Amino acid sequence: MRFPVWSSSSIIICACFWFLFAARPAQAYIDPGTGSYLLQLLIGGLFATAFVLKAFWGKIGRALSRALRRTQDRRADE
Repeated sequence: MRFPVWSSSSIIICACFWFLFAARPAQAYIDPGTGSYLLQLLIGGLFATAFVLKAFWGKIGRALSRALRRTQDRRADE
C-alpha cells in the first residue's frame, strides 16, 4: 500500500487555510499601543537587516566573486 506524498508547500498551504477558515472569534481587543509596538518591531527588523547587509556587503561580494571566478576557471579548463 502506497501513501500519498505531500510536499512541504502543500502542507503549509493547507495549514494556512485551516487556520484562516476554521478559527473561532477570539473576542479579544488589541489596543493602538500594541499595533504601534508591532509596527516599531517590523521597522526595526528591516533597519537591522539593512545594517547587517551593509556591514557585511564587502565580505559577501568577495565570496560571490570568488565563487564566480572558480566556476569560470572550471569551465575554461574543460
